[in-house]
Amino acid sequence: MQTPTAEEMEIRKGLDDLVQALRAKDIEALMAHYAADTVVFDIRPPLRIESADAYRKNFEAWFASVDGPIDYEVRELLVTVRDDVAFCHSLCHVKSKRTNGEKSDYWVRVTSGLRKMSDRWMITHEHISMPIDLRTMQAQPEFQS
Repeated sequence: MQTPTAEEMEIRKGLDDLVQALRAKDIEALMAHYAADTVVFDIRPPLRIESADAYRKNFEAWFASVDGPIDYEVRELLVTVRDDVAFCHSLCHVKSKRTNGEKSDYWVRVTSGLRKMSDRWMITHEHISMPIDLRTMQAQPEFQS
């Protein structure tokens, strides 16, 4: 295993900060990691989100539906960096209690593209997905790595 570069460590620290903000439902700290023109393919509608402002609305709706903090665990994070561009992918386990009392417990796959902008790594593209059962075409959120 290679020793992580300073750039990779900077990206990992930024992603750790993003996860802490997500767990705390701190929308300002969370959105500070996204470029204004970020493009996102999320598991929630719409099909494509074309700005950080639009993505913020998805997070606000999600946070409003959750009672208390969000348990968010990142596994198998891989970071690749070249010059001012990087990408990361991981498996993430998400657990929470909804405001209606139901419990959520699911896995997602997350791929993020980042660019170094004004000496800061910013997410410019994010893709979040769940596997599907090809027989039923239904999401399979309970899969595990």
